[in-house]
Amino acid sequence: MSRWGKRKEKFGGDSEAKAYPNKVAKTEDSDDSENIVVCELSGKRRVSVRSWQGKIWVDIRDFYEKDGKVLPGKKGITLNMDQWNILRDHIEEIDEAVSEKS
Repeated sequence: MSRWGKRKEKFGGDSEAKAYPNKVAKTEDSDDSENIVVCELSGKRRVSVRSWQGKIWVDIRDFYEKDGKVLPGKKGITLNMDQWNILRDHIEEIDEAVSEKS
């Protein structure tokens, strides 16, 4: 018996491999999100509103194309409604600051 087998026995395991559930890839039907693309900021950047796990989110994200499908990338930000409301309430101040810098 190998030392690994002894180690498993020492910690209460058996020498047979345990069966773990298979990972199931998400399909579009199993996802409970609804995306509404509000606007495209550029060719690969979008603003969308979606519902996920019973909450509404504002998503500003870069997208990429793979195998003919447009998929969301890692680069981006997702705002919950509290964060979105704060940003929306300060949009005039942000706009003024941008005007001062340009």
